[in-house]
Amino acid sequence: MKLASLKSGRDGQLVVVNNDLTRMASAAEIAPTLQSALDNWPAASADLEALHAQLESGEIRGEAFDQARCHSPLPRAYHWADGSAYVNHVELVRKARGAEMPESFWTDPLMYQGGSDTFLAPREPILMPRSEGFGIDFEAEIAVITDDVPMGVSPGDALAHIKLVMLVNDVSLRGLIPSELAKGFGFYQSKPSSAFSPVCVTPQQLGDKWRDGKLHLPLVSHLNGKKFGEPNAGVDMTFHFGQLIAHAARTRKLAAGTIIGSGTVSNKLDGGPGRPVAEGGVGYSCIAEIRMIETIEDGKPTTPFMQFGDQVAIEMLDEKGRSIFGRIEQTVQQA
Repeated sequence: MKLASLKSGRDGQLVVVNNDLTRMASAAEIAPTLQSALDNWPAASADLEALHAQLESGEIRGEAFDQARCHSPLPRAYHWADGSAYVNHVELVRKARGAEMPESFWTDPLMYQGGSDTFLAPREPILMPRSEGFGIDFEAEIAVITDDVPMGVSPGDALAHIKLVMLVNDVSLRGLIPSELAKGFGFYQSKPSSAFSPVCVTPQQLGDKWRDGKLHLPLVSHLNGKKFGEPNAGVDMTFHFGQLIAHAARTRKLAAGTIIGSGTVSNKLDGGPGRPVAEGGVGYSCIAEIRMIETIEDGKPTTPFMQFGDQVAIEMLDEKGRSIFGRIEQTVQQA
């Protein structure tokens, strides 16, 4: 099943979308919003699945689906926590700012709680007051949406609480991160609003590509029209989503509609830090990683962070080349 939220009010209008992302049908009679459906998931999901089957079979015609009409599946959420499951990424980025990586990072997930009141639509610009010194970067990630999760859930049991999967651009301001973290109190200004894919899907919809709490497909990023990265999201993921959810729920319950992010998808290559796509590698899911590689090889980074007018696109394709979640497509603009 595939779901989307059309732009409407604060929380969007829930629609069911067919598998090839060409048709949609209103789900208003089942649930007006995705959050409403998640609050009553056992009953709502059965009705939504039936509606999806009718749309997919042609029993109902629906109407044309336009990704540009979509907000993020949850335009705002009660809880958004982003992990860093690809420890290769953590290691590279910490090296870039001269910080050592504790050994515990390989056994205990990193996670921060981000702002969830103003998510961006997948085609909405990234507005910044200025670009100089901010170090504007994209981060291509996978995210899941849960139902109600009990405190102290085990990683294995946590997997059953994953109801939907989507993509996310977790925008980071690299120039602001070091001074914020130096205060010892975490991210805030350096983590502005994120954007999610036009469509979210059930794990069952992903078939055997969803297994062991991981999504085993390449996550493709383009920067200014050129392929920047295509690492496989199921490779080099140190912590699966069950472990990330269990980490978040260690001392609290998680409400239905909680979003948990994977962190930047990152693959090693032959035990090393990877290579750009143009050099035969799978590239990177953020600019910070390639800057670190350039620093290692050349003594200094040469790839600039994003400036006004730059565009990022994030998408995942199935084995037949069809978009699964739709396409995040954003341009950096001055606020």
